[in-house]
Amino acid sequence: MRLWSLHPSLLDRMALVAVWREGLLAQKVLLGLTKGYKHHPQLIRFRESEAIGAYLAGIADEADARGYRFDRSKIEGGRSGAISVTRGQLEYEMEHLKRKLAVRDRKKLKEIAGVRPRAHPIFRVRSGDVELWEKTPHE
Repeated sequence: MRLWSLHPSLLDRMALVAVWREGLLAQKVLLGLTKGYKHHPQLIRFRESEAIGAYLAGIADEADARGYRFDRSKIEGGRSGAISVTRGQLEYEMEHLKRKLAVRDRKKLKEIAGVRPRAHPIFRVRSGDVELWEKTPHE
């Protein structure tokens, strides 16, 4: 499960569709409607904030901008909220995304090559390294 902290406009089509599906799964987990994924590290920041609805709305906004149709009726609960994220986390995710794009979407990679990572609208950026909940390849 990858719930990107990056702004959805930075994501390629495959990542945008995947984060929508994974966000809906995360919402089910947070609502207690599943048995699995309850302790997934990506959910830590959403569990206390109750901002998963706002997160999904931001993903749907980007889908709308691209002419895709994501079913907003699947978004449960509040559609507001703010979560903090570190600059280091955004930089880590940007490099992670670029590695994926090098394999599957070189056009999108070229598009974001010189772009500074920016956050999904619900995140407020603060200084710091990669978040403690992030699972890096070194672990």
